Amino acid sequence: MRRRDFIKLIAGSAAAWPRAARAQQPERVRRIGVLMQIGADDPEAPALVGAFSQGLAESGWIIGRNARIDYRWHQGNPEAARAYAAELLALRPDIIFVSGIYGAIAIKQLTRTVPIVFVNIADPVGSGIVDSLARPGGNITGFMVFDFSFGGKWLDLLKEIAPHVSRVALFRDDTSPVGIAQFAAVQAMATSAGLQVTPVNVRNSDEIASAVEAFAHSPNGGAIVTGTALYTVHRDLILKLIARYKLPAIYNDRIIVASGGLISYGPDRVDMYRRAAGYVDRILKGEKPGDLPVQAPTQYELVINLKTAKALGLTVPQSLLARADEVIE
Repeated sequence: MRRRDFIKLIAGSAAAWPRAARAQQPERVRRIGVLMQIGADDPEAPALVGAFSQGLAESGWIIGRNARIDYRWHQGNPEAARAYAAELLALRPDIIFVSGIYGAIAIKQLTRTVPIVFVNIADPVGSGIVDSLARPGGNITGFMVFDFSFGGKWLDLLKEIAPHVSRVALFRDDTSPVGIAQFAAVQAMATSAGLQVTPVNVRNSDEIASAVEAFAHSPNGGAIVTGTALYTVHRDLILKLIARYKLPAIYNDRIIVASGGLISYGPDRVDMYRRAAGYVDRILKGEKPGDLPVQAPTQYELVINLKTAKALGLTVPQSLLARADEVIE
């Protein structure tokens, strides 16, 4: 081999060495902390976690290859939310994904640098989570579950399926700023419609039971069950009490209607978790959370349980059935 050809061969091989070394190195694993407002054994958990993981996979984030997820579940307990928030941050995640107001507040109070993506918050501006919907600012953005005008839709649907209702028990978390503001908004809309609204606080089971019993003593009652963090903890009890006192009730998610509730109207939460994974992907690839606008739901579900309607002596209007996304018989 001529000397000139030998030098070219060595030079070409040396240039290829860095590329070959890079190709053999494993991908960098990005750590994602997840703080959920429900319990790990909640009936909704598999679908929500699956949607989030699927959304990540669609963007190229594969668990065990280039991504790791650490889950914590606070079940609507503010103290647990704070403890788990600190625990997740101690793991030095690249990003935090959080559901619900308690978790979002806890994470935001502990870090101004780790990016945060949230879901299931009704009023992120009023709660002080973001500066504005269009430009959240700071290290946080996400997906709001609905605005407070949504309460008018619940009232309209409740009256449509149970026209006799003139009094409404509204289940809310009075320890949360969202729960307080949401009640005020629904109360204002109900008053203009000639309806009386009574709050039912969901702090503990005894308080819920006594409040529902007192409310049910008078006729023509109905209920709105909002999607607070504590609602998920007491969901079975609330459904049992509403069935015992035969109260027509509207809920904000389909799972309780599938378990025997009358009617629900709310955002498609599975879709929301899948979309949130897209924000996680964009931030991991370099975009700033404060530059990504807070988004509203794009899909809503109306679900009706005809068996429950029959047990309550209600005839569901055909116009309402025609609009339903799912009818359970």
